Formats: sequence, structure tokens, C-alpha cells
Amino acid sequence: MAQVQRMSRLMIKTLRDDPADAETLNHKLLVRAGYVRRTAAGIWTWLPLGKKVLENITRVVREEMDAIGGQEVLLPALLPKESYDASGRYVEYGDLLFKLKDRKGAEYLLGPTHEEIFTQVVKDQITSYKDLPVILYQIQTKYRDEARPRAGVLRGREFQMKDSYSFDTTDEGLVEAYQLHRAAYIRIFERLGLDHRIVSAVSGAMGGSASEEFLAPAPAGEDTFVDCPACDYAANTEAVTFKATAVDGSAHGAVEELDTPDTPTIETLAAHLGVPASATLKNLLVKVDGEIVAVGVPGDREVDLGKLGEHLAPAVVELVTAEDFEGRPELVRGYVGPQGLEKVRYIADPRIATGTAWITGANKPGTHAKNVVAGRDFEVDEYLDVVVVQEGDPCPKCGTGLKLDRAIEIGHIFQLGRKFADAFQLDVLGQNGKPVRVTMGSYGIGVSRAVAALAEQTADEQGLCWPREIAPADVHVVAAGKALQTELALDVADKLAAAGVRVMVDDRAGVSPGVKFTDAELIGIPKILVAGRRSAEGVLELKDRRTGEREELTVDEAIARLTVQG
Repeated sequence: MAQVQRMSRLMIKTLRDDPADAETLNHKLLVRAGYVRRTAAGIWTWLPLGKKVLENITRVVREEMDAIGGQEVLLPALLPKESYDASGRYVEYGDLLFKLKDRKGAEYLLGPTHEEIFTQVVKDQITSYKDLPVILYQIQTKYRDEARPRAGVLRGREFQMKDSYSFDTTDEGLVEAYQLHRAAYIRIFERLGLDHRIVSAVSGAMGGSASEEFLAPAPAGEDTFVDCPACDYAANTEAVTFKATAVDGSAHGAVEELDTPDTPTIETLAAHLGVPASATLKNLLVKVDGEIVAVGVPGDREVDLGKLGEHLAPAVVELVTAEDFEGRPELVRGYVGPQGLEKVRYIADPRIATGTAWITGANKPGTHAKNVVAGRDFEVDEYLDVVVVQEGDPCPKCGTGLKLDRAIEIGHIFQLGRKFADAFQLDVLGQNGKPVRVTMGSYGIGVSRAVAALAEQTADEQGLCWPREIAPADVHVVAAGKALQTELALDVADKLAAAGVRVMVDDRAGVSPGVKFTDAELIGIPKILVAGRRSAEGVLELKDRRTGEREELTVDEAIARLTVQG
């Protein structure tokens, strides 16, 4: 028997107007419908209805993780600093960590993710290959000190996450565990009703050989991904690649210097020479772990610093400052060219292919040079795809112009390999009696982010519109009137609950039918059953929240219909 939630006893306060600080749809509606309440910047209280939605998502995740043989554990959120020192991630995470000391001065942090601790648990508990493979997971609160928490529960400092980890003795075992998780994630997001894309991603500081993201397309999304309209290619913009193709540069003339006063930017240079920006070579100076590095891209493109950082992780990448030019006369601000930069590492986008000719800085104030040919006049130390991807860029798979879209990251899976096993010397006794280094996978789902993503994807002009699997109830019974309607609504609610249907009933006294109807639309339960003007005849109105379709049914018909649907 399911439980009846009576709104006359439920702690819920709906709002007619959007919160003043809300920018995204999920932020507006989850607050207005009484699902969450802001406690502080990036910190949210889950109210009774919100907690039910969160628990329903958790249930689906847990069921599918158990189905692939996952074993649930619960690790502490308060973690010792030395574990993250051992992996190097205490430094890598930097200001994103919440750091604290106990009364004795010992240093701790609030867990942003738990690769280190899971590795230590397995090292302590498993000693033989006979105990592997194993998949462990937890559903727990994580903490990250976001500089600008925004978008409601979508980007908070405290959030709910499922993180799981596979441990194997072979690379083949890792691939199998990865595919098990991939299939489980597809089932999870299909059950939740989330429209999603699986896209190639870069592993970055996590390391490993393979990585994919699960993205939920939504205008509020903070991730940009590309999608090919002609084939199945899809990728995070940081993972998009462009192949370098060498060309014959023998026809280009010798390098020629040009007098270009007051042209320190691509825009001013192109205007001065009357050439398109695409004919110029932009050279951005950055610092990689303190060392000045030049990054070359076509003048009409921008350097994607996030993409560059992912390529060079775990090194720290930052822009140079005016002070960095002091004592470096070969670096002429606004007029840097790759030719002659002998003491500076030169990274180039693949579009700067061998044989291509460019107009670029001459390393002299007010001077540029043309006919500067890659491979003839300068050498590229490393090719990395680092430009900001644009709509229409060629698909790496088939060459068709790519489309750009915004999305919310709801899951991420990694083949970690042995990065953390190496850090903690995680070995087991192999079949031959010798130590074998364990290989790992890491797999995350943003549980609280899934709530926000669903709100973004399914809401309409009236309010939230939850899929049945995760809604706080199956049916919202509304008593639209006086005592007779309320009596009938409560009777129907009890009968539905006895049949196993989850019911919320609006039995609030002194609240107008108009307000009750508005709240029912805003709260977003899939079916709305109204005890209204024909209650004396035992006739109810059933409305589908998503389609708006309505029909009149007797009490017995309504119970039969909703019990079958449940």
C-alpha cells in the first residue's frame, strides 16, 4: 500500500513569482514549486517534495548499479590531506577544495571525488587476483568550492553524486567494466526520461586511455558539444580533433618584413594590410608551470584555454602578464612571430600545417612578416588542437560541417588505468605468484544535477512536468470545492493508495480552486485527478499533465485506469 501525501499536512510553500536571483528554468521552478530552498550561495536544502525526487533518481541509479554487480559502500566525506598529496591532486584541485584543520592541526578536506580513498580501501581489503574483478560504488554528497555557483542545484558547492570504481588485473577487464557501466548509464538515463548524448571527451587531469561524457541537451547547459548531422560523431568541444595535412610550400617567396605601426592585434593588422584575419598567424603567450610557451593558431580563431589545459594537464596553464616580458627582449608584445623563437617552446594548432604560409609578427616593434612558412622558417614543437570549435568545422569522421549545442553534463566515465594504483602501489598476487598492478575505471553520475537537467528538459509554461519514474507521486488529486469534493478526493486517494498508486491530494481548506489548479500544474505530477462540479454524481476529471488531454471518468473507472498505468 502506497502512502497518501495530504497537502494540508505537507510542508510546501509555492510562489507565484520567480526568485530575483534565478536565471535558469530549473532554478526558478524548483524554488517556486517548493522542491528546494537556498541556504547560502551554492548550498541548497531539499524540501519534502525535492527529497522524494532525489530519492527516486537514487533508487534507479542503485538498481542499475546493483544489476551489473556493483557493491555499495559509504566512504567518509571528511578526508585526510595526505591521501590527496600522494596522488598529486591536492595541488591540482587548488582552490576548488574545501580545506580545514582539526584542533590538533591535522589537515583535512571535504571530498570532491574519491578515487584515492577507494584505492586505499581495495589495497587494504583485496590481496589476490582471485578477489577481482570488483565494482564498488557510493551515492554521497561531494564538495567543491566553486568560485561562482549558479543555476540553482545545477552548479553548487555541495551536490549529490554516484561515483563507482572498477578494479581489474588486466586491460581487457577494464574495458569490460567500462562497457558494463556505459550500458548501465544508458538504461539509467532512459528510465529517468532524460534526452541524452554520449560524446567523446578528454581525460585531462583524471588520466587514462578513454573517456566519454553523457550530456543532456539544454539551453542552461554549461558544456558545449558538437554533433555531426551526417554520421554518428559527437564530442565535447575539448575532444574535437583536426588532422594536420602538410602542403607543398615551395612556391612561397622568401620572408619579407612589413612596416606595420600600431598593429598589435589581429584586427588592426588585417585592417592595415587589407587582408582577411585567416591569412594571419596569431601567437598567444602562456605560462605552463611557469615556463613561457607560444601557441599558434590562425588569426581568425581563438585559443580555447580549457582545451589547452586539458591537453597539458596536470601542468598549470595561465596567461602571461606584463611582468613576464621584462628581461625577455626577444618577446615583443603584439609582434611575436614563431621564427627565431629559439628559447620558447612552440605549440601550434594542426591548421598551421607544414608548408602553409602566414603573415605574423617579426619580433620587432611595429613590424610584421609575410611568407612565413611552417616547416621552412619555423618548426612546431608539438601540434595540439586548441582552437575554439566553430559551427561548420569539419567532422573528424566524415568531413561534414559540425553543429554546436549546449548541454548539461550528467555522467562521465573514464578508463583510468593505473594512475591511482601507481600512486598507492595497489598490487595483488597474480596467478604466477608475483605482484600484479591493478587497473581502474572511474564512473560518475550527477544525481542532483539530473534533477536540474530533467526540470530543464521537461518543464513547460505552466511549471514542472516530471516523468513518472521520478515524480514525487503518480497522481495529484485535487479537491476543487467544498466538503463534498474534499470527501470524495480523500476517498479516491485512499483507494488508489491501497492499489499501490502513489498519491498527493490537495485537501487544503480555504484555498481557491484556481490556486489549487495552478499549484498542480506547477508541481508537475504526471496525472491530475480533479473532484469538481460533478462530484455529487461520482464523476471525476483526469488530466494528463504533459499532453493536457482531459476525460471524465467515474470513480471506479479512474481507479482502474490509474492502477493499470501505475
